[in-house]
Order: sequence, then C-alpha cells, then structure tokens
Amino acid sequence: MINLHELRYVRLGTRDIEAAVGYACDILGLQLVRREGGWTYLRSDERDHTLVYFEGDPKDHTIAFDVSANEALEHAGTLLEQNGFRVHAGSRDECDQRRVRSFIGFKDPSGNHIELVFGALHCGRRYFPARDAGITGFSHVGLRSTDPRRDEIFWTTLCNARVSDWIGPAPLLRIDEIHHRIALFPSSFAGIQHINHQVESIDDLMRSWYTLRDQGIPIRFGPGRHPTSGAIFLYFEGPDGMTYEYSTGVRLIRRDEEATYCPRHFPFGSTGFCMWGAKPDIPEFQS
Repeated sequence: MINLHELRYVRLGTRDIEAAVGYACDILGLQLVRREGGWTYLRSDERDHTLVYFEGDPKDHTIAFDVSANEALEHAGTLLEQNGFRVHAGSRDECDQRRVRSFIGFKDPSGNHIELVFGALHCGRRYFPARDAGITGFSHVGLRSTDPRRDEIFWTTLCNARVSDWIGPAPLLRIDEIHHRIALFPSSFAGIQHINHQVESIDDLMRSWYTLRDQGIPIRFGPGRHPTSGAIFLYFEGPDGMTYEYSTGVRLIRRDEEATYCPRHFPFGSTGFCMWGAKPDIPEFQS
C-alpha cells in the first residue's frame, strides 16, 4: 500500500500568468514566494509553496502528496508499475523545480496527474499574505473522475485513503484525521475541480464573502455548511475557470474513532452539499 502522508501542492497551467498571480495574491490571499524558470510559486502556510502557476494549458493540472521516506517512494513506484501504471522518476532538475529531494509522477485511472514527493522543503519564515483572508493552510482538492467507484478503489486499495462519507457516487477521502483531503466528483474529463483553503473562523469567511462581492468575483456556492464534514464554506470563481473554496470548522476523525466510524451516504443534490439551503452553481455538484 502507498502511504500518503500529506497533501503538498498543486500546479496549474494558465494563459495569463500575470492575471492569475495577481488574483492569487490580491483576491485569494496567498503569498508570492518566487518566480523562477517560468514557474511562479505561492504559499498559504509553512510549506515552501502550495500553488504553482506556469504558462501553459489551463487544463494542465497536477496534485502532489508527500510520502515519509525515500524507501516509501521507491515502494510506491514499484507497486504502481506492478499494477499497470506508467511511472516517471523525476530528474535532478525536475526535483529542484519542485523543491523536493525526489519524486515520481503518474496518472490516476481517470487521467489526473499525480506526483508523490519525498523531502519537500518547508519555509523558515511565517506565511505572510498579500491579503489577510485568515487562511490557515491548503487543505484539500476536488478531483474530477470519469468513474468515481473505480477511482475510489484505487485510492483506498493501492493507497491508504479511507472513505469518510459519500455524496451520491462521490467519495470524500481522508489520509489523516481531516475529514477529507480528496473528493472525487463525476465528470467526463480529468482535472482539479476545486481547491480548498481553510480559514481561521466564520468571521474570516464572511469578511471574504463581502470582499469578493465588492470585487465582482462570481460566488459559485454559499455561504453554507456541508452536512458531511460540518465545515462552513464559500466557493468562488478563480482564473481559467478554477473554483476556489474557503472553509472553516472541518470535522476531524481521530485515530480512536477509526474502528467504529461508519461512512454515511448523502444524496447527490443541494441537500447533500449544504444543510443551510445554498444552491450550487458548480456543474459537478448538480445532478
């Protein structure tokens, strides 16, 4: 089994990198770290970076996870190849670009680009955002899946993810105590469907709601509250059609609950996504 330790970063292609980076700093509230070799690095917590923009196809997305040791990375590569996945071992230059000691890349069964990394750098200074949105860290991603059941089996059999709950066919998967780090939503194509950052409080979330409205940023869903994780949420539109989410108060499923916790089933509709009555303007959240 591949033991995913932590969600590390996402990389996104964009046709207009200046607009994308401006949005990430001034609207989303990330910190610009560096520009280097056509890559622009931003962060939202103690990690060296959590989001990278590069000039390229806006449909070119990558999500990365940490593993805890180089031996674990080697084991993951062997296991993936034994199960028919084509694995790319990162060159020294590619590792340096990612600020990691080593990594492998592959595609999940839907075609999502996944990287497993070892030895990723942290930053020795505190996160200092361009806009104080109250962000406490990069928390989870929604992934598009052409077959959620098949992909659920991949993440829970080859990898150490566990199902926390389902919304219709969409599994919400955890790799630690956080209710979910990955959510798989039905789609006809691959890619990252949304990117979540946790904020410190509901006050931060509501302040951003007013700020986003004043800036003319389309609100895609919320404010509302997920009946699955219990998190209060706000989804909004970002560059190149990407959806970003702020949320706060996400449920923890602690180790002493693992033996007795039973995943729940929620309807794939507005009541499965929001217990307050908000209606999503997000295709993957609509039946």
